Amino acid sequence: MYEKQSLLTRRHFLDQAAAAAGVVAVPQLIPSGVLAQPGRKGANERLGIGFIGMGGRGIGLYHEMQPLYAKGECQTVAVCDVDEQRLERAAKELGTKTAYRDYRYILLRKDVDAVVIATPDHWHAVQFVHAAECGKHIYCEKPACCTIEEGKAMVAAARKAGIASQIGSQGRSQPEAYLMHRFLANGVIGRVHHVECFHYPSPEDRSHTPDSDPPPGLDWDLWLGPLPWRPFNARYLHGVFRWVLESGGGQIRDRGAHVMSCAKYWLDADHQDPVWVEAKGTPPREGLWDSAVEMHVVYKFENPDWVMTWTQMPMEEVKRRFPAEERTAEELAQPGITKIVRPGYGAVYHGENGTAMHWGGDGGTWAERKVRQWVPPPGAKDVYKSPGHFEDWFLGIRTGKKCIMDVEYGVGVALLCILGNLSYMLGRRLYWDAAKKEIVGDEQAQRLASRPQRWPYTL
Repeated sequence: MYEKQSLLTRRHFLDQAAAAAGVVAVPQLIPSGVLAQPGRKGANERLGIGFIGMGGRGIGLYHEMQPLYAKGECQTVAVCDVDEQRLERAAKELGTKTAYRDYRYILLRKDVDAVVIATPDHWHAVQFVHAAECGKHIYCEKPACCTIEEGKAMVAAARKAGIASQIGSQGRSQPEAYLMHRFLANGVIGRVHHVECFHYPSPEDRSHTPDSDPPPGLDWDLWLGPLPWRPFNARYLHGVFRWVLESGGGQIRDRGAHVMSCAKYWLDADHQDPVWVEAKGTPPREGLWDSAVEMHVVYKFENPDWVMTWTQMPMEEVKRRFPAEERTAEELAQPGITKIVRPGYGAVYHGENGTAMHWGGDGGTWAERKVRQWVPPPGAKDVYKSPGHFEDWFLGIRTGKKCIMDVEYGVGVALLCILGNLSYMLGRRLYWDAAKKEIVGDEQAQRLASRPQRWPYTL
């Protein structure tokens, strides 16, 4: 099923990547059968997509792109995963025989215009930078990066390559996110001075699962990639990698990257960083997972002045303090209104003249009733209404428009998650220099702004 792969050295990859990025396209004769038909693009107009990481999220993103496939906007060129079973399933479901374990083979293909990266968090930065160096447009799952230095490298690589990038904080592109954004932008509750983000705790691993040999078909070394080598343990993957600080970072890096993304966008704060961050949390009592179970983080912003808090609390307290809204049958019959599913996370926006709440913040973003029912008066300010997160990315590719969750914005949100975890780990307030993008006055924290990466999986 798979194209034969030879050993790809880093030097060979870099040489070929430079050549691929600098290729000048030449006209090709295209068979009449693949020329544009009414309402569809021809083969030379469809974007060639490579998928990197074919777990549940990778497959899910492919399905989210189906409206674009149906319009003839794109076609699958190749898929990649380090797990043989997932690779076989993906190749079959996406209808391609071009499948690789090593993502670098996808980046070297001249028929791949753009990549969708849905690998674990610790791979995002390296794969993003390498894809940008090869001139590929990039959709990368959130959170953008695991360290401050990774984030800087991602932004620099995207700007140098001139590619369209979209980080997968799709909450910005949801229908009710537009309503919430418009409501806040028009000052209905006055100036917002506090965004109170809430979430239930990160889980604890109490399984006491021993290390073992990796299962057949899993390339464990390639799964680890830039991380230090360690023995295989089933409690490191799949999915549960996010509860390990080294490869994930807990709820604050998972859902926080969604909820805080909405806050920065709706308050026009994508270019504003906090001046200090202070976190406290409860560590797990046992097991391999080390992210904070319960947690409270304060972010102080200035000019304009406001505060954002992130709190992981028991689910019972979430339900008591932030009960989800039940929607009427009449509301559910309206286009674009979905049934609330009690997600257990979201945020309350505290303004001078009242509050506004939303639940979710990712693929499901639900605004409370008064936000949905607000009718803009004459002269009200309108805001950008995303056609969809992938559709917005394709607009960026086709037109050069900056995407709604451009890597610069995605890194800015990831920065909040990183600083929150660092403050929790060190047990003290951290001060931030927004101009230099670095922690100030704390040598130990500055050293943790980056970390060594294992050769050859390096930036």
